[in-house]
Amino acid sequence: MATATDQVVGFGLVAFSLVLFVYYTIWIIILPFIDSDHGIHQYFLPREYAVIIPVVAGLLLLLFIGECYLCSSNWRFLN
Repeated sequence: MATATDQVVGFGLVAFSLVLFVYYTIWIIILPFIDSDHGIHQYFLPREYAVIIPVVAGLLLLLFIGECYLCSSNWRFLN
């Protein structure tokens, strides 16, 4: 059974993911159908970043996973 701290951290991660998903969905799917002079556009980055940010995040994630893999495999060979 998870402790109260684990449940709070899990809830926080789920809430953050939900907010991020809703923001990105509005940014990519709904915003193109709203006039460009509407006030809601001030809360969103330019559309180019909708591609750049996930690509950079994915590359950093792959780099981190690769580094962890290499470090853990080197650790086994050293023993």
